[in-house]
Parts: sequence; structure tokens; C-alpha cells
Amino acid sequence: MTASAVIKHSSLPLKVKSVESESIEKAVIGPGSKVRMHFSITLEDGTVAETTRDDNEPLEFVMGDGTMIEGLELALYGLKAGDTQTLNIEPKLAFGYHDPGNVHTMSRNEFPADMRLAKGVIIEFNTPAGDEVPGTIMEVGESEVKVDFNHPLAGHEITFEVEILSVESPL
Repeated sequence: MTASAVIKHSSLPLKVKSVESESIEKAVIGPGSKVRMHFSITLEDGTVAETTRDDNEPLEFVMGDGTMIEGLELALYGLKAGDTQTLNIEPKLAFGYHDPGNVHTMSRNEFPADMRLAKGVIIEFNTPAGDEVPGTIMEVGESEVKVDFNHPLAGHEITFEVEILSVESPL
């Protein structure tokens, strides 16, 4: 069975390119469902940004546990084992828009002297709360380093392809 539709959630449209379903009697993905799936995220230019297929290691997670960003989780509701789906997701629901407020200039002294600092290098930073946050080096000067803390996929419309391998309903 193949279908095309526009899914609306919180008045934000997701454009469904295709859905294929094998069975009606399987557990359906909902809040708290344990999901095992393959996925690929592709950028507008066709670049595959992330996929589970290269190493054949499916992603396993519980809906709502924070593993997947909300916009990608929304695309999974109602699917079941055996379903495949391809969606174009706008930046607002994917990884957000690029926020200039997330670009910071830091003193070069805040980095270890032996650390390689070059444009495009991604470095893990620790927040005051102890969380790890990646930052991408944008510019390196004699005394300052400009770091972008936006998600690397911020501002991109993505194509999100999924193949649901298994679904377990919450207890």
C-alpha cells in the first residue's frame, strides 16, 4: 500500500513523499513505544548526513526519551514494523534555523596550547551544567577563536527516510 499526504501537527506541515505499509495488525508507534529502525538523513544537495545503513546498526530508542529530535519523532507516529516512509522536513521541525546568537568569540587562551584550532574542526565543550556540546571552529585569529554552537544541520531542509524494523507498545 502506498500513500501520499501532508501530515499536520501543531499546525506545522510535514510533506510525506511516500509511505509503504505491509500489515494492519502490528503495533503502531505512539508515545512510549520502543522502536527499532533504519534511517537516513539527506541534505538538499543529496549529501547523506547520517545513516544507520552503512554499518547495518539500526537505531533503537523509546519515543519521547530524547534520542530523536521532536520533529523527526513526529514523522514516526502511526507507523508500524515493515513500514517505510520518506519525508521532506523543513528546518523548523528538523534541526532548527541557524541562530547568530549561538556563535561566540572566545579567547584563544581558553583552549589548550597544543590543541589544533582550524576552520571546520568540531570540538566538544562542557557547559557549566556538565553537558557536552559540540562547537565548530569558524575562524582562528591570533588572540580569538570564533565558535559556532548551532547544530551542524541547522538551517537545512532534510529528507528523512525510515524503515521501521520493530515496534513494542509501552507497558
